[in-house]
Amino acid sequence: MERVLPDAWLNALPLPWLNTLIAATVAVCIALVVRWIALVILRRVAKSFVFAQQLIHRAEPPTLWLIPLLALQTVWTSAPDDLLLINGVRHLNGMLVVAAFTWLALGCVKAIGEAVAIRNPLDIEDNLQARRIQTQVRVLVRCLNVLVLLFGTGLILMSFPPVRQIGTSLLASAGLAGLAAGFAAKPVLGNLIAGLQIAISQPIRLDDVVIVEGEWGRIEEISGTYVVLKIWDERRMVIPLQYFIEKPFQNWTRSTSSLIGSVFLWVDYSLPLEELRAETERICKDIPHLWDGRVCVLQVTDTTDRAMQLRVLLSSVDSSRSWDARCHMRERLISFVAKQYPQCLPQLRAEMSSRNVKPERDTHEPPTEIARQPPV
Repeated sequence: MERVLPDAWLNALPLPWLNTLIAATVAVCIALVVRWIALVILRRVAKSFVFAQQLIHRAEPPTLWLIPLLALQTVWTSAPDDLLLINGVRHLNGMLVVAAFTWLALGCVKAIGEAVAIRNPLDIEDNLQARRIQTQVRVLVRCLNVLVLLFGTGLILMSFPPVRQIGTSLLASAGLAGLAAGFAAKPVLGNLIAGLQIAISQPIRLDDVVIVEGEWGRIEEISGTYVVLKIWDERRMVIPLQYFIEKPFQNWTRSTSSLIGSVFLWVDYSLPLEELRAETERICKDIPHLWDGRVCVLQVTDTTDRAMQLRVLLSSVDSSRSWDARCHMRERLISFVAKQYPQCLPQLRAEMSSRNVKPERDTHEPPTEIARQPPV
């Protein structure tokens, strides 16, 4: 029977590879045992440290592959250089090690973001500092993820000599192709730079109340390329990061969440303002959960030939409570005026003069001219 493999392969394969595979198996088992012991010790030490707990949790899956791969790489490196296919095995194992390291680095970056989020929760009364920190961390974590992926991919590609040579020649002759690529990547690079600007200068933060394109909502998510705005009616508006750098918008919680809301009413001139002002103060005191006690003012802001405009200013700790306080104030004032002074609601006046009114004529009496006309 004719042999399929060459004689050199058959002579070189059995014994050297068998010894190497046995050594590799022992090295993997030792590596897994060492990993298990290290995880048990680290879990006990990290019980009182939030960051360490998150780091161990995110590092468990990649280390399950990384540590055995490192042990295998040690075995392949120690193997004879004339062993069949050893160079290809070393190359493949090296790429897997780089991929596992990249996975571990991504997990560590994510653990940092999660630890910061746990230390700075958003579900508290005054979460301005927490929103500032979480916004910076989330944007920076996404940027670091991109850099880690690029670095890991670059290391893997650089392990191939043909690709390294092609990359060198492309960089040397970039010219017009590099310029065209720069123009094509302008939106991506612009959003990446805008993300860094937002992380540093923070024109917006997570859970900020903003008005964009006439829509009121809260910043729900800030990614590496866009921002998700949760509108008050549960809709979502997706906005590029560059929008918040290049165009104006309203941020109601930039430095503090406290707001002054306004309520406008049109009433008749005969309404007694002092009594209405006392009622306004009484309404504010009745809603301490909506009114923060800073501002409660009733003013006449405009007049017309038919009515006058009243404006009530009242302050609240945040925009949601300000909206509820304004609605409550408007309802109570309208009810008060309608009940106590119904004649003071806006009215349409008309004055009739008796000099312009002609006396009514008896319909049963014929006209004078006809009455005086002699019969034919």
